[in-house]
Amino acid sequence: MAESFGSGLYSCFNCRNRVSLHDDIISKDFQGRNGRAFLFSHAVNITVGPKEDRHLLTGLHTVADIYCADCHEVLGWKYERAYEASQKYKEGKFILEKAKIVKENW
Repeated sequence: MAESFGSGLYSCFNCRNRVSLHDDIISKDFQGRNGRAFLFSHAVNITVGPKEDRHLLTGLHTVADIYCADCHEVLGWKYERAYEASQKYKEGKFILEKAKIVKENW
């Protein structure tokens, strides 16, 4: 699977399972539970937890926590639904917390 990633990878900080590509970053200007977070268009090698409504800084969203598929560490969440029209662009996207991922192959 490593061959399909190339360079500019992000991996789980705990077990180094590859979870996304640098090219999949939409924005680095997000806030997670534990500080800065990045919005990604895609994430791999994760499992998605149950959906729940959460009041976030930008309003009410339906989200599901995402976990590393190998070590089950919570890495962030997936936006399932945004209730405000200005936030719809987040639907189907992933928040990965900066503290939970590491850069590899740079």
